[in-house]
Amino acid sequence: MRTASSNGVPHDLELDYTEMYVSDLDAAAAEWTGRYAFTRVATAGSAEQGFRSVQLRQGRISLVLTQGTAPGHPAARYVAAHGDGVADIALRCADVRSAFAAAVRRGARPVAEPALRPGPVVTAAVGTFGDVVHTLVERPPAGEPGRPAGFRPLPETAGDRFSTADDPGLLDVDHFAVCVKDGALDSTIEFYERALGFHEAFEEHIVVGNQAMVSKVVRSAAGGVTFTVIAPDPRAEPGQIDEFIAGHEGAGVQHVAFRTDDAVRAVRALGRRGVGFLATPNAYYEALADRIAPRGHTRAELRELGLLVDEDHAGQLFQIFTRSEHPRRTLFFEVIERIGARTFGSSNIKALYEAVEAERLREHSGARR
Repeated sequence: MRTASSNGVPHDLELDYTEMYVSDLDAAAAEWTGRYAFTRVATAGSAEQGFRSVQLRQGRISLVLTQGTAPGHPAARYVAAHGDGVADIALRCADVRSAFAAAVRRGARPVAEPALRPGPVVTAAVGTFGDVVHTLVERPPAGEPGRPAGFRPLPETAGDRFSTADDPGLLDVDHFAVCVKDGALDSTIEFYERALGFHEAFEEHIVVGNQAMVSKVVRSAAGGVTFTVIAPDPRAEPGQIDEFIAGHEGAGVQHVAFRTDDAVRAVRALGRRGVGFLATPNAYYEALADRIAPRGHTRAELRELGLLVDEDHAGQLFQIFTRSEHPRRTLFFEVIERIGARTFGSSNIKALYEAVEAERLREHSGARR
C-alpha cells in the first residue's frame, strides 16, 4: 500500500471522524438522533476533564459532538468565538509520525505532537483554515475506524432506534464546503497540496446578480477526503460568503455533504423527521426538461422535494441543502447522491447560491419588520 511520497507527504489520508463543538451536548445529540437518525455509540469526558462528548454513527459516518464544561476547554473557547460548528476533521493514515513531520516541515502549524493514546491509537494534530484542526489518526489493523481515543462504547440506546421507513440511508461524507476570506483561496489550496498531498480537482466562478464567488476543490491522494473551498469575489458586491465570514468570525466549514444512494428516499425520510430544506425556484424545473433527463428519479419527484440534478462526463448527481438552524446562520448540511458524477454540479452551485441568497433576504426582511 502506498502511504507516502519520497518527501514524506502521506498518500493514504482517509476521513476518520468529524468533530463538532457544541454549546449544549444533550440538545445537539437529540437533534442528530431524532432528526437525522444517527445512533449514539460511545461517550467520553467528565466534570474533572472539563468536557462531555458523544460519538454518533450512521453508515460509515462518524460524528463526534463535544461540549466544553470548563471555560478553558478548546470546545468552550470555540463556541464562544463561532457558535456551534465543525472544529476537527480527523484524518486516518498508516504512519502518523511521518505524516505529521512532513506536514509541519511543509508549513503546517503543529497543534499536538504525536502520542500513543488509549485504543491503542497514535494521534497528532495540525492547524488549517480558521480554528479548524486535522487530528491525524493511526489505528492498529483491528482498530475501529471513526472512534476517537479514550471513548467508552455504549450499548444500543432504545431512544435511537427507528423504523426502516424512517431510515434516510446516509452512507458517508461526500465533501466539506469551507468559506475563506478574500485573498485566502489560493493559499488554502496550496497548503493542502503542499502539506497534506491533496490535489486540485475543480474550479468554478459563480455570478448571481451583483454578487459572485470563486470556488476550488481539493481532494486527498487516496480520494476519500474532499474540500470545496469558497471565497468571495472582491470585484462584486458583498454577499453570503462575506456574511458567513462575518457571522462565523473567520474562515470555517459552511456545510457538510452526506452521501446517499437514494436521494429521494433520504429527503422524504429526513423531511418526516422534521429536517427543513431550502426551496428551489419552479423555474429550475421548467428549464430542466431541456437540460437533463434524470436517471433513477422522475422530474415530478425532484420538483416535489426540491432536489437539484446535474451531470458531468461521468454521470449524474442529485443534491439538496438543509435550511440553516444555526443562530448565526453559518452552518447547514447537504444530501447528495452520485450516479457516477465526480464534479459538484456547476449549474447547481448557482442554484444553491440563489436559494441561500433568497433565504438570507427573507430573514433580513423579517428582521426589519
